[in-house]
Amino acid sequence: MEINETSFGKVTGKGVSLVDFYATWCGPCKAQEPIIKELEKNFTGRAVVTKMDVDQNRDTAAKLGISSIPTVVVFKDGKEVERFIGLQNRQTLSAALESALL
Repeated sequence: MEINETSFGKVTGKGVSLVDFYATWCGPCKAQEPIIKELEKNFTGRAVVTKMDVDQNRDTAAKLGISSIPTVVVFKDGKEVERFIGLQNRQTLSAALESALL
């Protein structure tokens, strides 16, 4: 699933969510994509795992201070609880989601 500036608040405002901020031209972002898809399947019904294209959603990226990509942010009830910059492995992101779900 991919979100935009209109749906961002609704998706991240309630419960736990992980947002992968990326761009289509970004090599490390492409490498991150299969990991994000796997997490999306593994956390179905427990947390929202989604992506946001920073080129298409510049205002949200700027408000959150996203200056390099990929950046992955975990939100809980609308508040940022953890941020990862650069390519991350599945275990790191999975642990961050599990921690936020406690």
